[in-house]
Order: sequence, then C-alpha cells, then structure tokens
Amino acid sequence: MDEGFEQRMVEVHGETGREWLTRLPEILSLCARRWSLTVMPPFEVLSYNYVAPARRQDGTPAVLKLGVPNPEIESEIEALRIFDGDGIARLLDSDTDLGAMLIERLEPGDTLLSVEDDEQATSIAVGVMRNLWKPAPVNHPFPTAERWGLGFRRLRKTFDGGSGPFPSGLVDRAESLFSELLASMGGSFLIHGDLHHENILSNEGRPSGQNDEREPWLAIDPKGLVAEREYEVGALLRNPMPQLLDGSNPERVTARRIAQLTGELGFDRERILGWGLSQAVLSAWWSYEDEGHGWESAIAVAEIFVGLIT
Repeated sequence: MDEGFEQRMVEVHGETGREWLTRLPEILSLCARRWSLTVMPPFEVLSYNYVAPARRQDGTPAVLKLGVPNPEIESEIEALRIFDGDGIARLLDSDTDLGAMLIERLEPGDTLLSVEDDEQATSIAVGVMRNLWKPAPVNHPFPTAERWGLGFRRLRKTFDGGSGPFPSGLVDRAESLFSELLASMGGSFLIHGDLHHENILSNEGRPSGQNDEREPWLAIDPKGLVAEREYEVGALLRNPMPQLLDGSNPERVTARRIAQLTGELGFDRERILGWGLSQAVLSAWWSYEDEGHGWESAIAVAEIFVGLIT
C-alpha cells in the first residue's frame, strides 16, 4: 500500500487511523462478501480514503470507498443519498459504521484536469454545480459554512490570538470577510463543499438498472455542506495545485475565471472574491491543523485574491 496514504491516515486520525489500517484487509473482505464484489487493487493515488475499483456480481463496475468512520463520512453518505445522482456519481450502498460506500463507477473517469482549455473546464464545472445543488433539508445533519468558519477561532487559539506562520494582515482580512459573508448569506443549499478539478470526472456510461442518460461530467467525493451557492466556487478557484501557481500568470487566470463564474452563474463578483480569499486562508489552516505542512500554496492563492479585490 502507498506509504504516503498510511502516513496521512495516522497524521489525521492518530492511533485510530493506525488501528483502522490494521483492520483494512478485514473490512475489504467483509464488504466484498456483503455486496458480492470482486475488489481490484486500489487506485494509484490515495488521499484520505482507501478507494478501489470493483465489480458487482452482475458485472456492473463500481467503486468501493473506505475510510475511518467519522462525521465527515456520514455527511458524504447522506449528501450522496440526497443528490441521488444529479450531477454526481450515485451511491449504490453504504455502511456508516464501517465507513464504507459503494459508488457508481464513472468511465472513462478522466478528471477535469484533462481539459486543457481552462475556460471550457470552468464551464463544465458550472454545469456540474447547477445539476448538483439542492435546497438545504430541514433539520439537516450537515456541517454549515458557519461551522467551517470556526477554523479561524481554532487558528487564533493555537497561536495565542496571533496568526502563527500565516501573514497576520491576510488572516485578519479573511476572518473579517468570512464573518461579513456569513451575516449576509442568501438561501441555504446543500452543496458539494470541495468541488475542484480532481473531483469532477468524465462519464460515458449509465448505472445498472437505470434508463436515464447521464451527464458527460459528474462530481465525486462531496463533503456535504450547507451554505449559499456562492460558497461553492472557492475550491475551484484555488485549484488545480500546483498547476495554477506554476502557470505563467495565475493572477490573470483567476481574474478570468471570476469573470466567467460571475457571468455564467449570475453571482456577485465581490462575494466570489470574498469567499475565495477567506476559504483559501481556511484551507491553509486546515492543512496546518491536520498535517502541519502543505499550507503555503493556499496562502499564495489568497494573496492573488487580495490583489483582485477592489
């Protein structure tokens, strides 16, 4: 198994993650028996979950996704259930206690990174967003933008009211903007919460037993977040990494994307910029909080947003 994956599981989940890795072969066998699966070796790059292609007894391709049982996995399962295949891969079965999901396999499954024209890729992402969003359920179990914003409070507490390795002025501005945007949010929707280029895959098939045509691009891996729709574009704007920052003019690319998103979605430019900046700083904090490293690129993107805010 990928050593980097094992390290991340321990970094994020501690001893619980170490124990889960020990039990992983047993969990794989249990899921294979329960859902009559032939499970193949995992995908080459694993992040925070064990994800492997599988085939059901009737020959239908699927994906088995396993993670340490936690509230985030519960949110993902419930979000997939509510989205019900609209703009996203379908949930075929699940076991919350095991942290296990059986999901529709998208084929050929190329990520949005395969679309070299950034304007075209952004339009594809917009189409996925429109198909995906649902009005927030009453008494829902999902995290909210407000709860995610508590990351700023944890950041301050960690650094005794300061900003640690993060530029203090940038943190101040991001924290203030996030608070202002929360106070003026529009309607509440169930959104993906992490919709970037590697979470949008190409699809040419249809799920077993379904007669409906599927969209040519569908999302995977929703966080399941309740917020206004404008919140969704933040992850797209700060990705893909490192390609965005390695490009010749990331400022120009970001400005063009914001103009395109404003036009195609009818969103207010200043709200997009505000969410983009504040979420980039939050993303940097989460990287620091979870792993202690890997936060610098998100801060660099936040600095781009500062330059675009009027």
